[in-house]
Amino acid sequence: MAMHVRDLGTWRGTMSRRDYALWGGVLFAVKYNLDRAVAMACFDRPWLPWSYLTGRNQPGPPPGADGPLLAMVLLLLALPFVFWGVTMTLRRLRDAGWSQTLVVLFFVPFINLLFFVFLCLQQTRESAVPGTPPLRWWQRLLPMESTLMAAVLGILFSVLLGLALSWFGAVFLKNYGWGLFVGTPFMMGFFGAILHSLTRPRTWPECALIAVISVTLVSLLLLALAVEGFFCLIMAAPIGLALAVLGATAGWILQLERWSHRLDQVKLYAAAWVLAPVLLVAEARVPAATPVFAATTVCEIAAPPATVWRHVVAFGELPPPEEKIFLAGIAYPVRARLEGVGVGAVRYCEFSTGPFVEPITAWDEPRRLAFDVRSQPHPMREWSPYNELHPAHLEGFFRSRRGEFRLTELPGGRTRLEGTTWYEQSIWPQAYWKPWSDYLVHAIHRRVLNHIKAGAEGAAGVRHPD
Repeated sequence: MAMHVRDLGTWRGTMSRRDYALWGGVLFAVKYNLDRAVAMACFDRPWLPWSYLTGRNQPGPPPGADGPLLAMVLLLLALPFVFWGVTMTLRRLRDAGWSQTLVVLFFVPFINLLFFVFLCLQQTRESAVPGTPPLRWWQRLLPMESTLMAAVLGILFSVLLGLALSWFGAVFLKNYGWGLFVGTPFMMGFFGAILHSLTRPRTWPECALIAVISVTLVSLLLLALAVEGFFCLIMAAPIGLALAVLGATAGWILQLERWSHRLDQVKLYAAAWVLAPVLLVAEARVPAATPVFAATTVCEIAAPPATVWRHVVAFGELPPPEEKIFLAGIAYPVRARLEGVGVGAVRYCEFSTGPFVEPITAWDEPRRLAFDVRSQPHPMREWSPYNELHPAHLEGFFRSRRGEFRLTELPGGRTRLEGTTWYEQSIWPQAYWKPWSDYLVHAIHRRVLNHIKAGAEGAAGVRHPD
């Protein structure tokens, strides 16, 4: 069927999935380049493809006072494209044999993207053969003759559920608990597998692949939509992928045992949209008790305790970090200064993201220095396509409570220096996240202790071989 421009001006008749996909791509390319040219030429503002999802080029309020005016201009430019999109969608729904009232999904953010893909995959509905029972809605939803299309739609429904729950938990509820890191990836793998198997039984590798692709796509979308940063997603990837594959395994077993009751699987997916948010809200409203963890790092210094002490209470500028963990965005210590002497003095440990304010609670020179943490900066700067990103987990989900240095005199004028930090972290399951936290705290300790060691040994006249 040839494409004609006059097809855009009518809502009568039908439109094939090929023409719908081609015209959709053409109109999006025209509109995007038109919006980009207007935003840059008239407002000196960049406009990127994901700006349609976030409403702006970067998270946060639009810079300058021209934000509302730019939004109004882009809305006016969008009106003819909205008209063409609605007429095309009505004709495509008619061609696929679906209710034309579904055109309302055209205006629902995020869901409309999946809706467009769905319409591009749906075949033209053929006239029913006499004596042939009508297809159920789920049989038309997943093309029975195409394994690829069934896989694509299984992934799309899994991604839709995972993205919605991730946003609801992390952005709306600001809760990083079991529901977000355990329940969501498990459900994505589970429902991706059973929805992929609606038309016929699938193998375990097929179900596992659906789960892995779904979790990967949700991670990329969370990054593109400024919900999370790259480093956090990398840390969450092992548990997310493992639980998604575990969920896919459960879905694979279910579709083998109950493949003759496929409609029950669809009802189960629909129920997840109601029950999962309820469970996330319940978890957020009744938070679990947060234990206090301790991490201790030790080093030996070829200098007496009195010399080491002077470099413990305050130290000068540290060299730029070479450790990959700090280059990836984790906050690292830069310098420390002390105001006052003895208990009641305040130590300021400057990090790359801001200062730790540490009132001294124990001053036993030259054996022990202890302090509380009155305030602290963000624990990291997230990698993101955006210049600034402030996900909720940067605000109070990792809290340093207190710390201390212990100096023990060793034979030969040496000193054993121990640095300990007591901290809380409210990200679950803690059995998974505690090793990450301990690793990061020890990396910070080592940077500080090695700097103290170098300063103290230099003051003691210790020479190291090159």
